Amino acid sequence: MNFPPIARVRRTFDQPEVADVAAEVSRAVLSSRLVDRAPAGGSIAITVGSRGIANLPEIVRTTVDAVRSLGFRPFVVAAMGSHGGGTADGQRALLAELGVTEQTAGCPVRCEMDTVVLGTNAFGLPIHFDRNAFEADGIVLLNRIKPHTSFSGRYESGLLKMLAIGLGKREGAAQVHKLGLPGLVKMLPEVGEFLLTRTPVALGLAILENAADHVARVVAVEPDEILDVEPTLLAEARALMPGLPFRELDVLIVGELGKNFSGTGMDPNVIGRLRVETTRDHPSPVITRLAVLDVSEESCGNALGVGFADLTTERFVRAIDPTPVQVNSFTSNFLARARVPLALPDDRAVIAACLDTCWRIDPAEARMALIPNTLELTTLWVTQPLAEEVEAHPELSFETDFRPIPFKVGNRLDQNRLFPEGHRARKNLRSELTAEAPE
Repeated sequence: MNFPPIARVRRTFDQPEVADVAAEVSRAVLSSRLVDRAPAGGSIAITVGSRGIANLPEIVRTTVDAVRSLGFRPFVVAAMGSHGGGTADGQRALLAELGVTEQTAGCPVRCEMDTVVLGTNAFGLPIHFDRNAFEADGIVLLNRIKPHTSFSGRYESGLLKMLAIGLGKREGAAQVHKLGLPGLVKMLPEVGEFLLTRTPVALGLAILENAADHVARVVAVEPDEILDVEPTLLAEARALMPGLPFRELDVLIVGELGKNFSGTGMDPNVIGRLRVETTRDHPSPVITRLAVLDVSEESCGNALGVGFADLTTERFVRAIDPTPVQVNSFTSNFLARARVPLALPDDRAVIAACLDTCWRIDPAEARMALIPNTLELTTLWVTQPLAEEVEAHPELSFETDFRPIPFKVGNRLDQNRLFPEGHRARKNLRSELTAEAPE
């Protein structure tokens, strides 16, 4: 097949961005009423979840230092439901992958899966809560606010979800998800409100990110204000969130998926595919053929989200660790996202199959885009049929002419060449520099 040529497109967003993240985090903590909500010298649990939040190690360390400066004894608690395989060792390893360890945080990191049962929800199911956090003198709910990848509601991914699901550990997460989307929409605010009155929550620290995956705002939210303030922050986060600039595509090639990009590997809010039983996909974008080529190293074989794709590579399938995929799927009760699509020998074969089956007679007519993942969307590559839309879009501009799709040895797409500023290229460059450094 003669592949259509592609050109690089830059998307420019006019959005807020925090210049000094550490200073802003420190200001938020020190200006809060934390000292009024926990006893002097008490222990403070600081939640850290499974998401690759921008500047996460710096945010955690600064929060720890600020809490300690107020006279408290801080520690980090893994608040990630069933992620990391639903085990203490797995969650500790996942935190380390995100750059959060006892050394980088400057305090103990507690990942035990023990919970206490604090009551029952409206469906009669037990409400589990992390024992380490419950026995602390105060809890700082540190989390990013963003649209959820499975449902829409007044509360989605944020402080309340961290409280009800993240700190519920594996058992608590399973109970909130037990009844699927209807239960999730109802139980998240119900359980969250219950826990705000029964646990020592002393502060919410909300992180908002802009379309460039940088910190846009850091907001200290007092516990008695979380229920009212979080929906406003969610609306702001939704407005900041990037997306594909096209309503319809014949082909979308995603370089890699992973838990470091989205809790579902690929963000449904970006690709338009929800893949939740009994629920319709998002109305836009509509993509005829979607392929993903790799699972990120940081995801450690957790290929949840591969079910969004129509095609993938055989090496992707070989990289899948079924244990975390099964744990996540059975905990969330969303099984379609774990279904493995058709797998072909290499990237060239996958892209050729996409073009051959995207309902276009001539591949040159295909409206195709290539992105590194669903988090980094400031740079993408497109084919000629999308040129008119690019030129008409106020945030888009061409950075190159149209040129052949670059492949390297083994018929693999040269993702580092296509996306030199992306996560994958930056990681590979760091590895090369480390290998070349003198001992």
